[in-house]
Amino acid sequence: QVQLVQSGGGLVQAGGSLRLSCVASGGTFKIRAMGWFRQAPGKEREFVASISGNSGAAFYQGSVKGRFTISRDNAKNTVYLEMNSLKPEDTAVYYCAAGWLATMSATDFDSWGRGTQVTVSS
Repeated sequence: QVQLVQSGGGLVQAGGSLRLSCVASGGTFKIRAMGWFRQAPGKEREFVASISGNSGAAFYQGSVKGRFTISRDNAKNTVYLEMNSLKPEDTAVYYCAAGWLATMSATDFDSWGRGTQVTVSS
């Protein structure tokens, strides 16, 4: 498994921006698919974005498409989630995950970060 350490997050006003980072260790990062998921209070964990290994193909949930950007720096073993035009409904704990396929399913990811809170005020 891969160890994932997240950073970033915090409190921001609606319309603002935040960037989440996730540093991986203990595996061959460049071939792993990476994903971001989120969980709001009282709701199930949901897919946000994922990015494949070597090709870097990215996939997004519809509600964040055009506002969020997932990217990776294989030299730094780091995946990012750049979040712009944030809305109150984006408020959630955000989790970084590593897997073998860049899918929308949490079950395809076998390593998880501890989560970081993102709060968007209206």
